[in-house]
Amino acid sequence: MQNAPILVIGSTGKTGSRIAKRLSEAGHVVRHGARKSEIPFDWERPETWPPVLAGVSSAYVSYFPDLAFPGAAEKIDALTKAAHGAGVKKLVLLSGRGESHAQYCEDIVRNSGLDFTLIRASWFAQNFSEGYLRDPALAGMIALSAGDVLEPIIDVDDIADVAVAALTDDRHTGQLYEVTGPRLLGFANAAAALSTAMGREVRYVPITLEEFHASMTEIGGPMIADVLTGICRETLDGRNQSLGDGVQRALRREPKDFGDFCRDAAATGAWRQAA
Repeated sequence: MQNAPILVIGSTGKTGSRIAKRLSEAGHVVRHGARKSEIPFDWERPETWPPVLAGVSSAYVSYFPDLAFPGAAEKIDALTKAAHGAGVKKLVLLSGRGESHAQYCEDIVRNSGLDFTLIRASWFAQNFSEGYLRDPALAGMIALSAGDVLEPIIDVDDIADVAVAALTDDRHTGQLYEVTGPRLLGFANAAAALSTAMGREVRYVPITLEEFHASMTEIGGPMIADVLTGICRETLDGRNQSLGDGVQRALRREPKDFGDFCRDAAATGAWRQAA
């Protein structure tokens, strides 16, 4: 085991929390990178970065809320420079499949002079159990501007396993892992799998981008709505209707199927409502 800490930026998020837990359980020293961590990290306060980066061997980088948001590329560029100056050896970046902004950020890390691994992920299965689609699923209707597009939905646990491998094994250095689930499925199929696991009907309702924008405006305001609608417009146009082999290449096993995710999430009470 190495003695230098491994930094997990976004250690309270879907991927980061799992990565930090796995690293700790394996005996690695983990430094949490979040606003309320022992050594705070805040993307909006660059003065918090040097103390978090000091003495770190490698770092997992997950940008919140998304690499498509204004200013993300500039912050990723500044972070890579700060990491280089702090003596960090390697960055593992979480990227988004089919997102031009995310791939621009990949290039920043790729050309940073640091060792790197890039994890380019498809749609998260946990969006339905831990994210913004959990409440709609519980209400019985998922409305998305995805039409009949197929998506190889990936379990976040697979992403975490790939990231841990990349942070702890040099054979992953310089690799781009495009991580997806094992099959393509439409969101109507996803709703059917959720229905079976939850024991209640969940319907998928295709909506227009304009309708999606309006609903996101109510939830998060105009800027959030603009960015999320842009991501949907770009990534749900059919460009991601293919399977990646990142999980297989990194872990030498198959990724988890969405149906298995639904079954396991239900068993752990993911959709259990408070009494």
